[in-house]
Amino acid sequence: MNEKNIDQIEQLIEILNHEIIEFKKESNTVHPYDISEQLLKLRELDEDEYSHILKKIPSALLAEVLSEMPDIVQEEISEHISTKKIVAVTSNMDTDDAADFIQNISEDNEELAQEILESFDDEDKELLEQLISYDDNEAGAYMQTELFSAKNDEKIGDAIKRLKELKEIGEVDNIWHCHIMNKRGEYIGSVGLEELIIFEHDLKFLDIPSDKLRNYNISHKADLKEVVDMVTNYNLSSLPVVDNRNRLIGRITSDDVYDIIQDSATEQIYNMAGVNDEAEQEESMYQIGKSRAIWLGVNLLTAIAASVVIGVFDATIQSLVALAILMPIVASMGGNAGTQTLTVTVRQMALGDIENEDAKKTIYKEVIISLVNGLLFAAVIGLIAYAWFKLPLLGVVIALSMVINLLSAGFFGAVIPLTLQKLKIDPAIGSTVLLTTVTDVVGFFSFLGLATLILL
Repeated sequence: MNEKNIDQIEQLIEILNHEIIEFKKESNTVHPYDISEQLLKLRELDEDEYSHILKKIPSALLAEVLSEMPDIVQEEISEHISTKKIVAVTSNMDTDDAADFIQNISEDNEELAQEILESFDDEDKELLEQLISYDDNEAGAYMQTELFSAKNDEKIGDAIKRLKELKEIGEVDNIWHCHIMNKRGEYIGSVGLEELIIFEHDLKFLDIPSDKLRNYNISHKADLKEVVDMVTNYNLSSLPVVDNRNRLIGRITSDDVYDIIQDSATEQIYNMAGVNDEAEQEESMYQIGKSRAIWLGVNLLTAIAASVVIGVFDATIQSLVALAILMPIVASMGGNAGTQTLTVTVRQMALGDIENEDAKKTIYKEVIISLVNGLLFAAVIGLIAYAWFKLPLLGVVIALSMVINLLSAGFFGAVIPLTLQKLKIDPAIGSTVLLTTVTDVVGFFSFLGLATLILL
């Protein structure tokens, strides 16, 4: 270990120890995210010191810090702190974070995860098991049960007093609304706290005018895309979650929605490159390599298909070496044009800007753009080929091939993801490999085929 690393480690330890002391004095102003970043840096530099600091951090603070850390770090936490402390940390987390934490631990140690669950009372244990049981793409998986609610026959003044008490004992945080229910627990609507305080405290919630209530809510079984759409379209800071009988069971906060959006964008980027996003989070090089190898294998098969096309015209290539020199230009231009169309189409589909009825319009737009670009660059490459090899007809061949390939790239760049979506397949997963095959095969076939017809 070099001197620079030793200095960094000592500085990080000093900062973290100071933050621990400040937290114990209840005067700590550092955000848990900042502490998590410091810990991750220390983990990278010296794992022994990292373990030592984790043991010193109070459970209440560590609960907030661990919630900000990557899943892989949560999975391995049992290697650094005792089971007793893990239980204490989990009990200090919000329900959604606790459920995620237990789920992550179960990936590495199923027995420990079960032991943590057993440490809770029956009510909390049942609640956590319910949250863990949701599929990753369901709203309930991101729901937290800590919220501020009131029955519609309760006085506003009594509810505000109760909220103060809940805040004092740390039962709730990040409260922006009071969610109102009837006697059966069915959700009626929500009112913002800034509006609630202007009403007379002797009034009951049922006396609040209906135009002051916000009625946005979502089913616990709804798809995450619906959650993101509602929060972003209506600028919501939190979204009430109801069960199948419209009973209020939790809420999804905006910070969770940001995580969903980030995870979705990351998954899409990985999938566009033929990479499994879950495998990439593993520290095992074998798992990462295996995941990538599958798509590389598929890509190899498609590359062989393009090579077969080239093989069909081997006599043509032998007759005119210039064709071999110009072939990569045709393939490259088609691939890039297709990728542009594919990226825009997949992203707009993910954002909900393209629905089924917009498919024809999208295809038409991309074909026209590709045709215009095809004609433009056909003229450019045609003149370059003519000047380079002094063969006018060679310029004509590559120009025609450029138009054909860019036109097909634009068409299939839009059609492939739209078709995959219709088949209930994630457009981001297989689109790139399929499109590369199309542009290579069409590009080589059109270029070499036209060369055979016109030049030989």
